[in-house]
Amino acid sequence: MRLRITLIALAGVAAWLLPYGLDSYAIHVVNVILIFAVLAVGLGLCMGVAGQVNLAQVAFFGVGAYATAILTTHSGLGFWVSGVLALVATVVVGLVVGTPALRVQSHYLGIVTLGLALAFTNWVTNAQLSGGAEGISAIPAPTLPGIDLSNEYLYYYVELIVFALALTFGLFVVRTGLGRRLRAMRDDSLAAGALGAEVPLLRMTAFLLASVYGGVAGVLYAGLIRYVAPESFGIANMFLLLGMVIIGGRQSLIGCVVGAISLYLVREWLSDHPTIAQLAYGSVVVLVVVFAPTGLAGLPERLRGLRRRRGQSGTAARLAPFRPYPAPAEPPAGAGEPILTVAGVTMQFRGLKALDDVSLTVAHGEIRGVVGPNGSGKTTLFNVISGLYRPTGGRVAFLGEDMTASSPYRLARAGMSRTFQNLRLFGDLTVEENILVALDRSRTLGAWRYLLGPGVILRQDRDLHRRAGEVLDRYGLTAFAALAPTSLPYGIQRRVEIARAVAAAPSLLLLDEPAAGLNGEEVRQLSEIVRSIRDSGITVIIIEHNMGLVMSLCEQITVLAGGRVIAEGEPAAIARTPAVVEAYLGDSMDTDDLPSLPEVTS
Repeated sequence: MRLRITLIALAGVAAWLLPYGLDSYAIHVVNVILIFAVLAVGLGLCMGVAGQVNLAQVAFFGVGAYATAILTTHSGLGFWVSGVLALVATVVVGLVVGTPALRVQSHYLGIVTLGLALAFTNWVTNAQLSGGAEGISAIPAPTLPGIDLSNEYLYYYVELIVFALALTFGLFVVRTGLGRRLRAMRDDSLAAGALGAEVPLLRMTAFLLASVYGGVAGVLYAGLIRYVAPESFGIANMFLLLGMVIIGGRQSLIGCVVGAISLYLVREWLSDHPTIAQLAYGSVVVLVVVFAPTGLAGLPERLRGLRRRRGQSGTAARLAPFRPYPAPAEPPAGAGEPILTVAGVTMQFRGLKALDDVSLTVAHGEIRGVVGPNGSGKTTLFNVISGLYRPTGGRVAFLGEDMTASSPYRLARAGMSRTFQNLRLFGDLTVEENILVALDRSRTLGAWRYLLGPGVILRQDRDLHRRAGEVLDRYGLTAFAALAPTSLPYGIQRRVEIARAVAAAPSLLLLDEPAAGLNGEEVRQLSEIVRSIRDSGITVIIIEHNMGLVMSLCEQITVLAGGRVIAEGEPAAIARTPAVVEAYLGDSMDTDDLPSLPEVTS
């Protein structure tokens, strides 16, 4: 930490003294670099941190610059008043551009945002208000009491302060709750939504942040150049900005800044050879994407990983024992009353009916097993209950309310949590950060506190880290807190996923084949964990093929076959139901041995 503070202080001193060694042209280049660095940080937040493909960042840049130019030259407003109004205009445009992100993702979103950027360029080239192809000149220089900001050396310090604030704020966002939810959404939006992350609002927030940074850069650009024209906001600069973010490392804001500085200096070096410059940009971007997808910012970690593989491995971290939850002194409120009611649910995918008039009722404090052969509709039922699918017919009631049409994040915030048949951990977050995402129940609409109340955010984050430490300790995962979950053995990853699901403080926990891939001892530990979770007051529904685990763990079992419920009741009764033996266990199986059966593969 001391080394980091020392390096930051040295960088700050060097940046403050930089103008004293530069001529007038060099300081102009540095000023433009700072503007592109602000742009790159905004694009990094949207595209790298939040995973939203955004090719309209240069349009946000243009809106900020043109709005400032129009308000100062046409309306006679002061520069700073015009700058604030330009930021408001950019935010409005950012919300408009972000709207498609609610419907489309991946390259489709890239195409849409690219179209919006080209539409902006076409408008400013042809509109009379924007000066057409000739642009707007004679923008008044910004003023501060006693400071002549028409002097680019003095204007540099305004830009430097704005850049430092913009970068600090971006890093603050990334390393606290909002940034973790944005990164979780980037890694796996389904899993993030199942933990209560408000995915639609987070997508809009990503574009909102990008637009603010774009607007700030546009205002600074108008004050520096005091002339705006369409070519400054065209497709060439868009690809230059995209190259900066990719080369520097789109998931690192520091990397985005490094990429902006590096690529703009290369651009200046090759300014007399524009064709070569374009080829160089394209070649470097392709090479980085193929051989170093994390960009320049990811190289130190890649080198450290290489040294670890070549060097002698140290003592491997070990999984500590699970520490059971203390049982509540009194039965939970509503014990024995229905917590989940599935009534006549049908789920049809075109010609395939995955669920056919499925009904079941689960009581508070129960461990309910859902079993059946592969393809019987078990996971589809979970997906309907947790809001990933909207059923073709029927209804789902949770805690007495109809939740049939509710989105996953609304159900998660109402008290439902789940794991997945195939692990859906956030691979680019550490084990501790996976737990932190589940613990954080703050609302995205409260993101204004990041600007107006950062102290509150920091206190909340410290509390979240404390609680995450308690969860990790209870599940024996403390030794793996700083590691990526994908680097851990499969059995430990399963435990991380269960710990994350329970950290969300649910009243109903859905476990989808939690014993899949576990050895005998791990299955025994899983049984202990699930019982303790139930004893803490959480109702559990478990899909499982390991019949020994199901028969010994569950009080009630629902059996599906062909998308229909064919039996329901206590384990002993289910094991002797002819329809179950025929459809799932097989005629030749000795049902007296069911409680100790090994995993059934069907």
